[in-house]
Amino acid sequence: MPEISLRRARQIIKGTLAKGREMGLKPLSVVVLDAGGHVKAFEREDHASAGRFAIAHGKAYGAIMLGIGGTAQMARAEQQAYFMQAVNGLFGGQVVPVPGGILVRDAKGNLLGAIGVTGDTSDNDAAAGLAGIDSLGLVGEA
Repeated sequence: MPEISLRRARQIIKGTLAKGREMGLKPLSVVVLDAGGHVKAFEREDHASAGRFAIAHGKAYGAIMLGIGGTAQMARAEQQAYFMQAVNGLFGGQVVPVPGGILVRDAKGNLLGAIGVTGDTSDNDAAAGLAGIDSLGLVGEA
């Protein structure tokens, strides 16, 4: 089964943070999870608030556990709040269903993991994360 390596996880974070700086975003925090939902790597930029790990993790964890990116999760939450409340209960409140949770796939469509990006607006978080994933020739599903 394909998996995301530590080297690639660090490169995704590097590309995401670079895009965030290019876009003039607030300090970002980025977590990379493997396909089983386990943390592969995490970085929090200087001056990012202390709680950002939990938010980034919740965005990525929701993507892995539900198999859909944060944008789709948010749409589902808006249409079926009861479903997302139930899911969040099942997963111990760890799901943050907003943009910035992004599935990571290889060119063949194999799921490698997910990233969670937080620090600016959710849409900007997602844009920076997609750029970080794209910088490695991988495919992101926001």
